Order: sequence, then C-alpha cells, then structure tokens
Amino acid sequence: MASTLHSFASPADLAGSLADKVADTLSAAISARGTASIAVSGGSTPKAFFQVLSTRDIAWDKVTITLVDERFVPADNARSNHMLVDANLLQNRAKSARFVPLYQPAAAVEEAARLATEKSAEIGIPFDVVILGMGGDGHTASFFPGGSNLATALDASTPRGVITMEAEGAGEPRLTFTFSSLQDAALLVLHIEGEGKKDVLAKAEGSGEEADMPIRAILRRATSPVEIYWAP
Repeated sequence: MASTLHSFASPADLAGSLADKVADTLSAAISARGTASIAVSGGSTPKAFFQVLSTRDIAWDKVTITLVDERFVPADNARSNHMLVDANLLQNRAKSARFVPLYQPAAAVEEAARLATEKSAEIGIPFDVVILGMGGDGHTASFFPGGSNLATALDASTPRGVITMEAEGAGEPRLTFTFSSLQDAALLVLHIEGEGKKDVLAKAEGSGEEADMPIRAILRRATSPVEIYWAP
C-alpha cells in the first residue's frame, strides 16, 4: 500500500497538524455512527501530539482510546504507556474519553493478553485511527526483530486481538495488537521525529526482510494507506 510523507519544520508544527487530522477523523466517525476509536503508541515522541490533541473540541465522551502496545507493568509504573496517556492525553477536553488499557492484572503475560483481547473486542476493529511509532531497529508497536511471536504478530491471517511479545532489548514482556488489528484503520499514521528516524525509514522502504525491520510489514502490506508524519 502506498505511503505519503508529511514533513514539518518542527515537532510543534507536526503535533498541531496531526491533532487536526485525527480530530477530523474521529469527528467524522462520530457523525457517521455515534462512536469513534483510536489506538496510540507509547514512548516520548507522542507527548506533544497528545497534549495538543487533548485540547481539540470533539465529542470526547463518544471516543474510546487504547494503546497499540504496552509493557507488562501496572499503570503506576514509570515505564507504563498507560501512565503516558494518563498524563498527556486524558487531560483537558479529552478527560471524558473512555480508556481501555492493555495491561490487565494477571499472574502471567499470556493471561493478560487474553483478557486484553476480550476488553478490546468491546471497542470494535477496525479502529478509526491508529498512531504508530518506530524504533531505531525498525520495530513498531511491539513487533521486535527476533521477537518471540513475531511471525504470528505479522501474519495478516492472525485473529485480531492482543498477543504477547518478548525480545532482547525490549525489557519487560510486551502486550501488542496484531498486524491484522492495526492494518486497516481509517487513518493509519506513522509518527516519527529526528534525522536518525528518517534514515531508518529510508532503510525500511528499501529491500530486505520484514523480520529484520518489522515496520516493513506496515509499509508494504497494510490495507490502508500509511500517512507518515515526520519532523526533525
């Protein structure tokens, strides 16, 4: 599927433009069927975007927010993506949105994934908006090179839902939506910042195996066009 690169002079410019695009997409979904959904990435990159999006004037009480992936840690852990969303997105006007976490209290990460799949079924897929990030190794969501369930994660025939992922360098075990769950959002965005990430993107867009740079699966096989938002 073709991708479109949107380049901005600064992260602040990117955050404002992306917030406008996402707000318009969510509002259109609400107008069409009364509800809207968005799955967002973690890490430090989306903080400014989250903060701007939280101020947009849309019917947030009709929006459900979840994460594309999460560490197997409670919400009060500093490494939790849930904490990042709480502090930066579920603020201002967006306080009235519904949030569905991926982390579920469980003795094992596999059980947490099963519970998260049940919870996410209440949202309905495809999502209206999916915001992905990308690591320097070409991972996205928690699709890590060498990951324990990478082939399952990238298989478009894998049932929609949440699976586990463990990989060297990933730290805690991860919970991640499958490629099949993310690929057909009405708005599918790859949000990256910095010259280094642009170099990684250029490499990912070249030849090579998806297993070596899993972002290639999104760029090559997503059934929705990929909107790439980049700023230095």
